Amino acid sequence: MRIDIVTIFPKMFSPVFGASIIRIAQVKGKVKFYLHDLRDYTPDKHRKVDDRPFGGGSGMLMRPEPIFNAVEEILSKTKKNKPKVILLCPQGRKLTQKIAKDIAKEKQIILLCGHYEGIDERVRKELVDQEISIGDYVLTGGELAAMVLVDSVVRLLPGVLGDKNSLNFESFEGNLLEHPHYTRPANFRNLAVPEVLLSGDHKKIEAWRKKQALKRTQERRPDLFKKADLG
Repeated sequence: MRIDIVTIFPKMFSPVFGASIIRIAQVKGKVKFYLHDLRDYTPDKHRKVDDRPFGGGSGMLMRPEPIFNAVEEILSKTKKNKPKVILLCPQGRKLTQKIAKDIAKEKQIILLCGHYEGIDERVRKELVDQEISIGDYVLTGGELAAMVLVDSVVRLLPGVLGDKNSLNFESFEGNLLEHPHYTRPANFRNLAVPEVLLSGDHKKIEAWRKKQALKRTQERRPDLFKKADLG
């Protein structure tokens, strides 16, 4: 998978992309990142990418020219892939596991990191295929949101995780939160692991985990519980 990121702060990504699963995915050749400094695409001699909004109002808006220039240059070099252009912004659809799975099927995506009070509407109408938000709160920019999206997507790429079966038992699969987990020691400070997990009876363990997942989802995320697989 190829991921192009258009940002005014490209240096923010190095620490995140150079560690953990994202680093391993790159080593395995499962993903390649291309960071594009938006200021390199502005016609302004002072490298400005923002300006005052027409009609007045507070704050500044991202200008359309540098964004169009950046995306068009990327597209000119990757004509075969027809990448999906995604804008990270508060107005987008909230990121879910299903959305992450759908994006993981793409061969290439272009992420646009919003800033200031927003972007010129012509960018949304002419360039953007999908708008995504990571939650109902406002960040100073789209870079952190882009990192969250990348992490949620890259780990889903085939061959990235060591245990391919682990993806089948994660939170939000089947609209359920994950069941409780325990590891050694079996008794820690008089807090014992549930006996069923030590029984070796895999059918009983599976049933216990499903029951606990349902219980936890009902308590913590009743909105998900209404949509859960109760089979």
